[in-house]
Amino acid sequence: GNIIKTTVISENSTVSLVEAPAVDYRKFVGWKDSDGNLITEPFKIKKDITLTALYEDDPEKLKEKERKESIEAAIKAGKNILLEGQLGSLKDPDHGIYPMVTSSSTLAAYGAIGAGIPPYEIKKIVTVVKAYSSAVGAGAFVSEIFGDEANELRTRGGDGGEFGATTGRPRRMGWFDCVASKYGCRIQGTTDVAFTVLDVLGYLDEIPVCVGYEIDGVVTTDFPTTSKLEKAKPVLKTLPGWKTDIRGIKKYEELPENCRKYIEFIEEQIGYPITMVSNGPGRHDIIHRESKLK
Repeated sequence: GNIIKTTVISENSTVSLVEAPAVDYRKFVGWKDSDGNLITEPFKIKKDITLTALYEDDPEKLKEKERKESIEAAIKAGKNILLEGQLGSLKDPDHGIYPMVTSSSTLAAYGAIGAGIPPYEIKKIVTVVKAYSSAVGAGAFVSEIFGDEANELRTRGGDGGEFGATTGRPRRMGWFDCVASKYGCRIQGTTDVAFTVLDVLGYLDEIPVCVGYEIDGVVTTDFPTTSKLEKAKPVLKTLPGWKTDIRGIKKYEELPENCRKYIEFIEEQIGYPITMVSNGPGRHDIIHRESKLK
């Protein structure tokens, strides 16, 4: 089509759907780069390129397309809108484990501000938690494990191991922490929990779960302030493992009994409904389940 508008972006600039300094990021998807390739997702620019719009007529069509695809129009049309956050609850600068936090809010409520929509338009908040714990960098980590036990879980975990995606740095590992997860769900306003990488735990005979913190001789299930968190020791409950590969299973009732008991125990402890369970790295490796908490 005819060139309506071009934007030149310099070498080493990063273009994404949420960050594009000095340019309108909404125009990237659906454009072609200078080599004629259709832009369909965020990408890293390796050289100076020109983004060219794919419209054959005048700029009014571009404006009309932007208007129709705006968030406000989508809300009025009753469309589904997905707002995705990256970091976890405990990295929030106000409610996390300060100072080991990030620079802006990681909570779902902030999504309304970032997207420019009324807060009451957010109807569903899905909090993603792993079936075990992992962390990058320093900071309190009550359920952390070490040595061979941690190395085994780290090697088996994630999609190809629990290592930093960019740096390759080994992540710190631990058992599932019900105290921290319950707190994280509460400050997120969770309506649904997606319970991920459950298949990783299939090698274990027994699976410890952190159900409380002991602080100065007193056991609590409430997440403490950071100063007290540093003194917390995990209170562990051990559940039987299922010792089998659960990948490929599509129905919740077909999961091993001990696997289902693990999920249901976690749900009872955190007090929020687990409605999705992932049992593999693929996007279709998700089991939907009915929760008694909904």
